[in-house]
Amino acid sequence: MQMQVGKIEKGRDMMFKFSEIMGHDDIKEHLQQAIQEDKPFHAYIFQGEVGCGKETVAKTFAAGLQCTSDEVRPCGVCPSCKQIESRNQPDVCIVKRELSSIGVDDVREKIVSPMQIRPYNSPYKIFIVPESEKMTEAAQNALLKTIEEPPEYGIIILLTSNIDSLLPTIQSRCMKLDFRPLTMATVERYLIDRYDATDYRAKTCAVFAQGNLGKAIRYMESEDFEDKKNKTMYLLKNIKTLEIPDAMEVLHEIGEKGDEIRDYIDLMILWYRDILVFKATNNINPLIFQGEIHAISAAASSLDYEKIEEILTAFDKAKMRLKANVNFDVAMELMLLTMKS
Repeated sequence: MQMQVGKIEKGRDMMFKFSEIMGHDDIKEHLQQAIQEDKPFHAYIFQGEVGCGKETVAKTFAAGLQCTSDEVRPCGVCPSCKQIESRNQPDVCIVKRELSSIGVDDVREKIVSPMQIRPYNSPYKIFIVPESEKMTEAAQNALLKTIEEPPEYGIIILLTSNIDSLLPTIQSRCMKLDFRPLTMATVERYLIDRYDATDYRAKTCAVFAQGNLGKAIRYMESEDFEDKKNKTMYLLKNIKTLEIPDAMEVLHEIGEKGDEIRDYIDLMILWYRDILVFKATNNINPLIFQGEIHAISAAASSLDYEKIEEILTAFDKAKMRLKANVNFDVAMELMLLTMKS
């Protein structure tokens, strides 16, 4: 197992001003106050689904803590901020995993030992750990002592989409910040302002992203989003009559890349949740797919609650298998068999 520890990365998710980050106002206010008072906590857990913005906020928080400006921090122009922009800030480290888990030796080599070395030219030494739920129990225990007895300059920010995977002893010693979905209006406004999107395209992306800005951005930047959305809808509405090879062909057309196909599995989840809601309430107003009410109503009549829950569980299992690098065809066929049975 190898892990990549690098300087902070420049990219579309890096923002140098909290004012440029959509939503999460309570969290931003708390972190800005910690920056202004130079009183950050020694360890944080940022909890929220993939794409919710927690890594962007973590990087911006780190930039602000290291910023040398006397005014708004991060400023984006001081030497530290420029180092971060050019990926050369030696005291802000992003711990990237390369394989399926983060082991004990990795934590000791990439976090615990480097933490003992004082910052080169900054007030803090900051380690950001995306997908921290991938740490093994032994790795978490190795990190625990550092979290319990950190050097005065040390800060660890654990990012996770599954806080239950972190040991209670880790959780109890960290400040937990919960990143909730943004409002549809917030996401829609961001897409219109940032991409000059039409109202229809922005609303469509916002609705299907369900408050997840990262997902909405992927939809917006996808040149064939509408086409793949339509293929997904075709699959959902014809799943009972399609043969497995034909359904697999549709899935291959949608895409075999992990993040991409998971996005469209999320669309399938929304479809079956609509079926579940309509079956329980017979009310069209809460539905995402209101324009497909006839198909939703027919499915609600033909499926019982147990089967709908079974299918929703199959979607979650399919996403987990894809994330664990299980063969695409195997993961998808198992999902389709549950949908068709």
